[in-house]
Amino acid sequence: MTIMSTEKKLCLCCMEEHEVQRVTIVENNMFKGVPVEYNAEYFYCDSADELYADEQQISMNDIAMKNSYREKAGLLTSHQIAAIRAKYGISQSDLCLLLGWGGKTITRYESHQVQDIAHDTILRKLDEDPEWFLQLLEAEKKSLSATSYAKYTETGAVLFEKEHDRYLKSTIMSKYACFLHNPEANGGKKLSLDAVVDMIHYYANSPRVKSLFRVKLMKMLWYADALSYKRRGCAISGLVYRAFPMGAVPVAYESIVDLGTVHCEEIDMGDGTAYRFLSAPVKEYLYLTLEDREILDAVIRRFGSMSKNEIVETMHREDAYIETAPYDIIQFKYTKTLSMS
Repeated sequence: MTIMSTEKKLCLCCMEEHEVQRVTIVENNMFKGVPVEYNAEYFYCDSADELYADEQQISMNDIAMKNSYREKAGLLTSHQIAAIRAKYGISQSDLCLLLGWGGKTITRYESHQVQDIAHDTILRKLDEDPEWFLQLLEAEKKSLSATSYAKYTETGAVLFEKEHDRYLKSTIMSKYACFLHNPEANGGKKLSLDAVVDMIHYYANSPRVKSLFRVKLMKMLWYADALSYKRRGCAISGLVYRAFPMGAVPVAYESIVDLGTVHCEEIDMGDGTAYRFLSAPVKEYLYLTLEDREILDAVIRRFGSMSKNEIVETMHREDAYIETAPYDIIQFKYTKTLSMS
């Protein structure tokens, strides 16, 4: 028995007012034929040497017993179900509406009723898939108040963006796994997507960088890593570059520029779509050292006002590009003859 607190109150055991201890004890019980162990809370009357529970404690102990069973059965606990709902900021009744369940189903699951496996699976999917939540919202839009719909949509969109980024980062890192022990490919640096995003923000936020479209950005990223390797023997980002017709392009560049923290707008150019990178509300570049920023500044001075075609032509004259077969990995050993110092 563990004493949690002591308070003077009317003891419902002996019906006298005196110091009563609030205690927890480990209880063992059977639920649905399964032995369960859980912490139960009681009041202890030392005058009668007895335990007793009020209505709130009886309810809490019942939930504790059923949560112990849920854990043994591999089901979400009532607290986990409540946390999923709280993550989306949605009411119990509105969540039931989205899922097509009875209006009190979630209320019961968050307390005393143990959910079945089918409903447990649905709740887990909801927890892991904000995009599905947004789809459910859209399907039931007319059944929700405008205020609730807007609130839930905003929350779901934020969660989806985070999940989307998590998936993208996982995809990107998987493509870089084969380069982990290849310093000639990665510049002696393990890929840091945080550093890559900071580099993009640093370029986009500079007033000296004009018309930062995707082709120009890819080249400016390579020049920063190449100059860093030439000066210090290691790159800044850990990106691995291939020799595309327009110059150096990072592996998985499509996913990198699609990260939610990268600010980009699509522009219809008539014969295709261009992607322009925009300034971001970033005051600190936490993943760039002072020396990193000095290298980026050098790249900005050289290429910031250049057009896409000018920087591509410059790249085409670099030994690193000339000595690399089309679409092969550009080796950092060629940075020794880089046109920047």
